This record gives sequence, structure tokens and C-alpha cells, in this order.
Amino acid sequence: MAFLSRLDLQECLQTLSVLQWLPVYVFLGAIPVLLIPYFLVFTKYWILSVLALAWLAYDWNTHSQGGRRSAWVRNWTLWKYFQNYFPIKLVKTHNLSPKHNYIIANHPHGIVSYGVFINFATEATGFARIFPDITPSVGTLEWIFWIPIVRDYVMSMGVCPVSGLALKYLLTQKASGNAVVIVVGGAAEALLCRPGASTIYLRERKGFVKLALKTGAYLVPSYSFGENEVHNQEIFPEGTWIRFFQKTFQATFKKILGLNFCTFHGRGLTQESWGFLPFNRPITTVVGEPLPIPKIKRPDKTTVDKYHALYISALRKLFDQHKVQYGLPETQELTII
Repeated sequence: MAFLSRLDLQECLQTLSVLQWLPVYVFLGAIPVLLIPYFLVFTKYWILSVLALAWLAYDWNTHSQGGRRSAWVRNWTLWKYFQNYFPIKLVKTHNLSPKHNYIIANHPHGIVSYGVFINFATEATGFARIFPDITPSVGTLEWIFWIPIVRDYVMSMGVCPVSGLALKYLLTQKASGNAVVIVVGGAAEALLCRPGASTIYLRERKGFVKLALKTGAYLVPSYSFGENEVHNQEIFPEGTWIRFFQKTFQATFKKILGLNFCTFHGRGLTQESWGFLPFNRPITTVVGEPLPIPKIKRPDKTTVDKYHALYISALRKLFDQHKVQYGLPETQELTII
């Protein structure tokens, strides 16, 4: 009980709200993965497994066709505690008209993308109030939607696969007022995450621009200041056995799950302790000005490159205008690789 004496109730609830995140996903995923085969083979309740698999087959395409969001889940009080732990903030610089659809490209990925999750997959920071009549959908890895229960949980928050099929459906089959949120640097960018760094993968990431051209969706730059500050990442010296093990493990993890395994740490249950919880440092996601994009059925490379360059210019402008206000030095530059 010693550590609890140093935590007030509010801080304790905030810490628990962050602490529950990964265990909940693991627990929800383990239930169907373990119980469906068990009931099917070893018990007389095999019909339950058959029904669960039948429902999964029937519902298989839902996550790629707009999903099944729940305003109730997005408004859970839990997410407010999660937001206040850092705290996380959403800043609007320009209105988003409900007459258009949007691709909100976000940078940097960070270790977990806390800013994207709280700002766009929940209502903790008031997205619906800040951007009225806009429906956000956050893109993530598709294999998550292969797991029963977990798929329903993430769909309820407005999360969808970051696949061409799912994103194009949201941008073309659901009228206007839709915004898909893509962390352009992807999992690979997590390896660039460390305090003080402003390095992103974007130079060769052009798929989101091509998608915008094919659908006529406006491109919106956004940057989460502070995302790289909430964990310390360990990169071991080249030539050592532990660096060899680290690189081998990361390559294997990436090949199997599409994730980059980062060797990171943060704080523990108390502010002064060591652990894997993120540090209590502010994350501010600034959403920039929409960049109008023409609808072109088959955009050529020259056109894609043109609008990609315009997007990079808009992102740099957004970064430079807000970096000092949100904790970076005036001399800090956005490095794009």
C-alpha cells in the first residue's frame, strides 16, 4: 500500500485507464482463440463454437464496409481518464466542411499512437464538437479484425482496416462528411521514435495521395506534438550480440504480425519508478488546413508526385507554425525520409 499513499484517486484512475489497454486486448483476443477450439473438440458445447464461427463468416466483410461504431463506447468515461493521464489535446486550425470527404494523415507514429487513438477513436477530446458532422474512422492493421470479439470492440470505436478496400468504401460509398485517419509512417516509423526526434517516413509514402486522387477526398495534414516524448526507446550499439538479437527479433515480428517491436520503457506505477507505462507528458494533435484534391480515376505518377509535394509543403508549414507553442525549440526541423 505504500505506493498508493503517493497517488490520489484521480491519478490512480488515470494510471489504471492506461494500464488496462493492452491487457484488455490480450484478454478479449484470448477468449475466442482458446475457447472456440476447446468447446469444439473437448466439450459437448461444440454448437457454441459452430455458432461463433458461423457469425464470424456471416459478418466477415463488415469491417471493410463501414464497420459498426457505437457512440456509447466512444463516449466511455474511461477514455477521459486516459486522455487526462498525459494529457492529450485536439487542436483545430481550420473547419472541415461536411460537404467533402477527407484523409487526415497523421505524423509521427510514436510507439503506440496515443494521440490518434484518443483524439479520433474516442470522444474524450470532443471530436464531434470540434468538427461537427464529420465522422472519423481510424485505420489500423487488418489482421486485428480476424479475431472474434476484438474486431467488434475496435469497430465500435470507429476503427477500420488500413486497406484500400475499406478506405475507398468509406470515401465513396457513404456520401460526404467522412474522414479516414491514417498514420502514414506506419509501424516502421515507431523505430524512429525517441524524445526530441522529429523524423518521419513520408518521402516514398504516396499511397494515401493516390487514394485521395482516386476518391476526390481532401488531404488534411496533422501532427501529434509530444507523441515521441512519452517513451524512451533503447537502440543497442551496432556489432553487439544484443543488437543482433534485437534486429533479428524485430524482423521476425514484422514479418509475422506487421508490427515493429520496439525496446522501450517509461514510468512505473509511480512517477519516480521505472516501467512500461508512458510518461505523463502532453500530446497535442494539431489538424491543419484541408488541401483540395481533384478526382482522377487513374492518376499518373506526375500527378501523384505533384500533390505529394504539396502535402509535404503543407505539413512543414503546420509543423513550423506550432512547434514552439507545443514544446519544441525554434531551431527544430521536421526531417522527412
